[in-house]
Amino acid sequence: MINFLIWIIVGAVIGWVASMIMKTNSRQGLIADIIVGIVGAFLAGIFLSPLFNISTINEGNFSIPALLVSLGGAILLLAISKLFRNVAGFLVIVVIALLIYIYFNCWVMESSSLFCMSVRALPFLQ
Repeated sequence: MINFLIWIIVGAVIGWVASMIMKTNSRQGLIADIIVGIVGAFLAGIFLSPLFNISTINEGNFSIPALLVSLGGAILLLAISKLFRNVAGFLVIVVIALLIYIYFNCWVMESSSLFCMSVRALPFLQ
């Protein structure tokens, strides 16, 4: 439970710092900062972790390198969302990121988790 609270707080701080760097702080509130921090760390886990061989805060690593990689992912997320100023464009980016994650996690790595097995069983993916 305490790890979850630390994850939320660190995600909020990372989202806030990223929004200050990208100058989007006036448009965001606390909930948006938390979402940007956590989803940014998720994106960093997909794109930046393999490059730097460092895990993110989503994997329970709260070291300085992990915080910097998570911050880079949050900045990347805000840069992409600046391309799409409206909510629909942002949601499209999030859906694309989730589809990329599902593809790499469930097909390329052939995970045997219940989630991946249920995704592979979807009729329109056969």
